Amino acid sequence: MTKYHFIGIKGTGMSPLAQILHDTGHDVQGSDIEQYIFTQTALEEKNIPVLPFDKNNVEEGQTIIAGNAFGEQHEEIQAANEKNIPIHRYHHFLGEYLSNFTSIAVTGSHGKTSTTGLLAHVVGAAKPTSYLIGDGTGKGSKGSEYFVFEACEYRRHFLSYNPDYAIITNIDFDHPDYFSDLKDVISAFQAMAMQVKKAIIACGDDANLQEIHAQVPVVFYGFGDHNDFQAKNVNRGDEGTTFDVFVRNTFYGTFQIPGYGTHNVLNALAVIAICHYETLPMDIIKEQLKSFTGVKRRFSEKSVGDQILIDDYAHHPTEIKVTIEATKYKYKNREVVAIFQPHTFTRTKTFLDEFAAALSEADHVYLCDIFGSARENAGNLSIENLIEKIPNAQFITEDKVDVLKKYKDGVLLFMGAGDIQKFQRAYEETLTAKP
Repeated sequence: MTKYHFIGIKGTGMSPLAQILHDTGHDVQGSDIEQYIFTQTALEEKNIPVLPFDKNNVEEGQTIIAGNAFGEQHEEIQAANEKNIPIHRYHHFLGEYLSNFTSIAVTGSHGKTSTTGLLAHVVGAAKPTSYLIGDGTGKGSKGSEYFVFEACEYRRHFLSYNPDYAIITNIDFDHPDYFSDLKDVISAFQAMAMQVKKAIIACGDDANLQEIHAQVPVVFYGFGDHNDFQAKNVNRGDEGTTFDVFVRNTFYGTFQIPGYGTHNVLNALAVIAICHYETLPMDIIKEQLKSFTGVKRRFSEKSVGDQILIDDYAHHPTEIKVTIEATKYKYKNREVVAIFQPHTFTRTKTFLDEFAAALSEADHVYLCDIFGSARENAGNLSIENLIEKIPNAQFITEDKVDVLKKYKDGVLLFMGAGDIQKFQRAYEETLTAKP
């Protein structure tokens, strides 16, 4: 039996794929940088070996799966080439693996991870299901009927997939280091839509999705009257949000979710629509929607003293806006303090004004230095360019986080796709440090 070796196993797609193969009885190991990344926790819990990068990790007889961030110059990829061991890129391997199941891709510019997690939670209670979520969570179930997975549009990687179904949450301009403009992004989603085999579930409130054409039925969901699946009578209470669902103007049922943001209702609607299409029992859908606890780094809350600390992956102006909105819905009488770390110089530069407008919705704003990425680590702007656009915004560093203590019963909202978590950890350490 082959051993699967993952080059870059801590990647948000690579980690869950490794877990899936491990769960279904395969021999799995991987390598990565030694710095802690939250996606490694699940690997360690399953005793999947995670090695430091080293060309000697690559051996004859392995099946090599390489993360998309690692180029031909990487020492392990070079070693595989020298030994004539075929290299499978993550998205290509996943594309072939899907053929074993009824596959449901979840894609869109925003909301992919939360919707994938919710869909896996609901479908998995009705049928044997394997899933791959972009928060580093993966599960393989032997005899799975369904495979639920997050499909990323970056560099058009999702064109490696031919899923049975696709949920498309929205289309927005992002990844400006790759896409030239919104039209370019739409063209990528259009190409992806043509590869779906059974049906597409798309947010009909998104004007850009109205342009999508496909060779299969396109079922729309949203708040507008034109949608096939429509949410009405939305009510936010102490236990979350309840809403009625109408299917083509006929009442279908009343549902409850723990979340508060408008985007949470839309995510739930998408899941309800695909489950209805696959005739999964409504009582299971209702129960699972109500019991969903969320995914990693998506509105992850904890109480510390009188404060609420929230960790969220929001790294685009649209995501920041809806995250602050959800926070204010849930905590109506508390100050919302945004602590934001911009992710990549190109995104920060492209959306500078939009970031300023979105962050200004918070009561107080603190900004961390811009986080580079494997793709770029420098740019011709600094965090000061953003600070000067937001009234009263302040720069914050790890050793100055104790300033946040003054918001006695505030909600501290730590947002970003880089290593913003280290700022939250540093703050929590100041709370437990002895004077």
